[in-house]
Amino acid sequence: MEATFYIAGAVAVTATVLMLTRLNVVHAQLYLIVSLLAIAVDFYTLGAPFVAALEVIVYAGAIMVLFVFAVMMLNLGGHSAKTEKEWLTPDIWRGPVLLAGVLLVEVVGLISRSRMDFTVDVIGPQQVGVALFGPYALAVELASMLLLAGLVGAYHLASEKISKPEIRHEPNTDERRADSGGDLVLVGTRQSSGTP
Repeated sequence: MEATFYIAGAVAVTATVLMLTRLNVVHAQLYLIVSLLAIAVDFYTLGAPFVAALEVIVYAGAIMVLFVFAVMMLNLGGHSAKTEKEWLTPDIWRGPVLLAGVLLVEVVGLISRSRMDFTVDVIGPQQVGVALFGPYALAVELASMLLLAGLVGAYHLASEKISKPEIRHEPNTDERRADSGGDLVLVGTRQSSGTP
């Protein structure tokens, strides 16, 4: 079990780095799925099969399907790859690589000083529920408020775009004949602002 844990951890780290460095969005999503599956294996080896199943179903399944729909709706193509290539300059990687290096040194130090116990008891759904709605109830409520704020913000941004119709100038039939200006017409409608 110990070897499985470390192999899955290495796969997760490698897939995450590859996900961050891919210019093609679909390739990045595939590497992110591999990373999430490797994390699920780590949870399973630590004695949390319920959390591993949630990782596969919720993150590698539902959330990634949402990402695929977002890519389909945005219709990202060669232009987005070109833009990301311009963003991913060596200067932009210095800060994240430095911080990731500090975290990596800390993790390696913690693992080398304390041997992980892989003979833990299996943690089922009941223990997860008791922990979430017991000592961590405040954190769960804060996360739900954060998700609610994101939902309200997304609705607000979307409703602003819908409520402001595009207005363009279209001459009516009489004015086309007379070649004298036109009326303001809403896109998709044929009602003019003047009197018939």
